[in-house]
Order: sequence, then structure tokens, then C-alpha cells
Amino acid sequence: MKNLDNARVSLRAIEGELQSTLERRERILKNSRDAILACSRAIIAAHAGKLKEAKREIESAEKVLEGIRRDGGGTLARYLISPEAEFVEASTVFALVRRKPMPDAPSLHVSSEAYLLGLLDTVGELKRLLLVALTRGRVKDAGRYFEEMEALYALLSPFAVFDNVVNGVRRKIDVARMITEDTRGVLAEEARRESLLSSMEKLRRSMRDEHGR
Repeated sequence: MKNLDNARVSLRAIEGELQSTLERRERILKNSRDAILACSRAIIAAHAGKLKEAKREIESAEKVLEGIRRDGGGTLARYLISPEAEFVEASTVFALVRRKPMPDAPSLHVSSEAYLLGLLDTVGELKRLLLVALTRGRVKDAGRYFEEMEALYALLSPFAVFDNVVNGVRRKIDVARMITEDTRGVLAEEARRESLLSSMEKLRRSMRDEHGR
């Protein structure tokens, strides 16, 4: 029917646009998995002190993200948030392990949402770094990680008001608060244990001195 000719032409064009969008979405999802895996490997390497390996994985993730961004314009931009947040987390953990300043959003070329969510996930990684430091007797490092955790949580907690703008931010802030409080309890228990061990050692020395007289 000729009455449908204009609609037919428009729908043919729309079909082409949607097919292109679908193909770009599939590429983004596939490459996002690659970027997230590279970031995960970078974090594991950083925790293990394998800094060269961690750097290599972060650089790999960065290259993948560059390709994703070329496909991720318009309505597909939301698919960039998850891999970019993982990249923020990996880059921040890498910096913390090396005692370097946390990277800012512009230097990482990530969106505001991804930066915020990535830093919130970093709170949990700080707890892991702290626990490893304690098990290895590096009490000063553990204290430094806790100070960074507390300071980071204090910076991020006011962003809970933007939960309607950044999906899931309030939940992540609640999780970060629980992690910070739990870690404070771990450090308090460790301090009590150290105090008890110190008192017992003093008592042993005192008894040894008395018997030696």
C-alpha cells in the first residue's frame, strides 16, 4: 500500500540503526568481561606484591576500555559504568599498595558514576590489604590502610543522597560503612591482644628476675 511507503522507508532506516546498536552492545558486553577480568587479575597481583604484573593487567584493561568507549555512545553509555568502576578499583588499589596518591577521575578517563562506585568498592580492598598486613606483623601498614579507609568513607558517605541518580550508590555506601566499622573492631581486638601479650611478657620478665635473685 502506497499509504505505508513513508513508514516503510523510516522503519527500514530504524531497523538498520537498531541492528547497529545491537551489534555494538554485544561487542561492549564481550569486551567489558575482558576488561573486568584484567582488573580482577590486577587486584590479585597487587595484593600479592606482583606490581609489574598488576601494572600490565591495568594497562591491558585500559586498552580494552578505549575500544569499548568507541562503541559506547548514546544509549549504550550505561554499559561502560561496570567495567570503568572495576578499572577505578584496580587502579586505586595499585596506587595504595605503592603508597601513591589515589588517581582522580580525569586521569582515568572514566565517568563520574564509575569513579564513585569504583572508590566505594576500594573500601573492601583496603580491608583485605589491612588484614594481610596484620597477619604479616606489619602493624604500621595496617594502621595506614585503616586511616585511608576511614578517610575514603568520610569522603564518599555524603553521596548517598544521589541514589536516584547513581544506581546502587546508597547500598554500596552502607556496605562500606559496615566494612569500616567491622575493621575498626578487628584493629581494637588486635590492640587488646598486643597489650595482653606485652603484659604477659613483662610478667614473665618480672618472675624471671625474682627467681634469679
